[in-house]
Amino acid sequence: MPTTSAASAREILTGLHEVMASKGGAQAKLNKVVKIIAEAMASEVCSIYLLRDGALELFATVGLNQSAVHVTKLALGEGLVGTIAEQVEVLNLDEASRHPEFAYRPETGEELFHSFAGVPIVRNERAIGVVCVQHADPRPYDELEIEALQTVAMVLSELIAGAKLVDKASAASDSRDTAMTRLPGFKLVTGMAKGVAVYHQPRVMIEHTVAEDIEAERHRVYSAFRKMREQIDTMTNLAEFGTAGEHQEILETYKMFAYDEGWSRRINEAIDSGLTAEAAIERVRQRTQTRMRQIDDPLLQERMHDLDDLSNRLLRIVSGQLGTAAQVGLRGDAILVARNLGPAELLEYDRRRLKGVILEEGSLTAHVTIVARAMGVPVLGRVRDIRRSVSEGDYLLLDGDEGVVHVRPTTAVEDAFESKLLTKQKRRAEFAASKNLPSVTLDGERLTVAINAGLRDDVEALDATGADAIGLFRTEFQFLVSATLPRREAQQKLYKAVLDAAGGKLVVFRTLDIGGDKALPYLHAEEHEEENPAMGWRALRLSLDRSALMKAQARALLEAGGGREIHIMFPMVSEPWEFDAAKALIEEQREWLAQRKKLLPHKINYGAMLEVPALAETLDLLLPKIDFLSIGTNDLTQFLFAADRAHPKLAERYDWLSPAILRFLQRVMDMAKAHKVPVAVCGEMGGRPLEAMALIGLGIRRLSITPAAVGPIKAMIRSVDRSKLIPVVEDMLRDPPADLRSALADWAEKNGVVTG
Repeated sequence: MPTTSAASAREILTGLHEVMASKGGAQAKLNKVVKIIAEAMASEVCSIYLLRDGALELFATVGLNQSAVHVTKLALGEGLVGTIAEQVEVLNLDEASRHPEFAYRPETGEELFHSFAGVPIVRNERAIGVVCVQHADPRPYDELEIEALQTVAMVLSELIAGAKLVDKASAASDSRDTAMTRLPGFKLVTGMAKGVAVYHQPRVMIEHTVAEDIEAERHRVYSAFRKMREQIDTMTNLAEFGTAGEHQEILETYKMFAYDEGWSRRINEAIDSGLTAEAAIERVRQRTQTRMRQIDDPLLQERMHDLDDLSNRLLRIVSGQLGTAAQVGLRGDAILVARNLGPAELLEYDRRRLKGVILEEGSLTAHVTIVARAMGVPVLGRVRDIRRSVSEGDYLLLDGDEGVVHVRPTTAVEDAFESKLLTKQKRRAEFAASKNLPSVTLDGERLTVAINAGLRDDVEALDATGADAIGLFRTEFQFLVSATLPRREAQQKLYKAVLDAAGGKLVVFRTLDIGGDKALPYLHAEEHEEENPAMGWRALRLSLDRSALMKAQARALLEAGGGREIHIMFPMVSEPWEFDAAKALIEEQREWLAQRKKLLPHKINYGAMLEVPALAETLDLLLPKIDFLSIGTNDLTQFLFAADRAHPKLAERYDWLSPAILRFLQRVMDMAKAHKVPVAVCGEMGGRPLEAMALIGLGIRRLSITPAAVGPIKAMIRSVDRSKLIPVVEDMLRDPPADLRSALADWAEKNGVVTG
């Protein structure tokens, strides 16, 4: 049965529906609306203020002096009405004049009235006006009356926006005239970008608020709840196997809310009042947001934030708007906003228009960060309250170097940002001008600076940066951007195109590294059925198990490299026998192709990636079998520290410049040097000047890094004396200082090494 509040709200909505459907101008309709609200709530005053020309203008009233209409105006934050609009919150007062923000307007005649209740009229998550009621008796309005008023405000937003009565900037996406906000975050990919905010999963725009058929709307909500609960159950089950994108604790909260009868009951009550399914969900969400602002407990605030996120999911299901912004397409320079992203999701976006990414979660070595770095897209992670502070279409300045984003920047902030961006561009121009200079240290040692790549277009960075080679070509990128398993012919075409574009420069192809956070939806779900995918069925383990997959890739590589020397590297080798098995598989395919008179590479160089710490204990057995060794510092670090690189709470728990990491690498270098096997580092560690300097101090001569880092790394190499650096690093590792990073930075500064 409908509640008293539902019946009261429905009475008002029925009247509003008739007004909206009637003929006449917007002013006449609003004049009728205030009368309907006043009568239904037995209120002596009802007024509507709308945001026009930056001020809240009294637009319609019953109870106040009519001569004040279009005369009384309040700035945002001025008076009770201005406070409601600025804070987007409800005020419910038994004595209005006692409130510190009360501002008396004599032309209205409001001195006769004591009690006051007002709610914001919200559109696109911003207040475009205020509807308020007043009584002569000093009494607070009860919760049911406030809820009825909020329901009315939602319907009014549709009427007001449709009649184009409010400022375009307040109702539409361009909100640069509102207050600027500065949000800090964690630097994941450095760089600077500007553009409008685009949500990866955009909020649903509610176009119709008044229901034609209440039972039909209720059925829509029931169906949406079933689908949402199925989704949450599925994600929770996958999280138990360690493969879901959201973390377990978040999903448990999601599940708690998804099955919360109180939440579904409140939505049903809103439908009883006459709202559509979408409007009912949004109505309850707004009520939740109001309560969130009154909660001091950070844990409870975060849980309410999860409910807000879940409400958005329910809205997308009930409205059928399930796509991402990538599927809709970016219309201009955009800064993407999301809780978290997978690498495949990021690759779906138009690289010409995607200028930056802001994540609520994120970690330095998650694969989405690596992909973004390869794309040259700055990323700011762990930005708290981003979805509460940024609306779709807000203008953003993302400073990945400082770790901040400026939301709706002032002219002064924008000018300072442009000045810094210009300086950065000049520096890039300097790097470009010196790109053909060799990577030679002050003491004359020639080092190799290569780039990491994964797509055909990435190869162009070889010439653009002056890099020596492609030290890591991630073959899985082709699989991540494809909706189906790439055919062998398509793989061969890509590998040949890369070799041709490299123009004779070395290219190291890494065989498939999929699984973990790079799961492919078109592969059998077996890879999900494990408790810890980062250390499970992925990379070389998956390829050896799925020999048909690896055989197809082997043939593609061999035929693409016909008549040339090629380099093939196996990822995540744990024990020497895995390398032996992988090499044997490729040699088997070479023999098969030779029997069919195919043109083959005249030489194949085989390498292994050291990412699993256990391999270091059997390097003496592996090194005689390989032509080169690459150290993948991303996975190696998370395994050494037992710290999940995708977990936001662990992102800063380890430092690449820690004695543990550097001593481990020093041992590896000593063994490789004894066997005369060249060693490269192809993790993110090598792309940071200070970290790269430490690697050079360990004797490493080859770095494979993101293209954007080539200029700074070459500048560092050309400013360092390797012969002086090596003994310094040895001494520091023999007796580590309390802060090894600071000690290395001090040495670099004193010796003129360019690390900034």
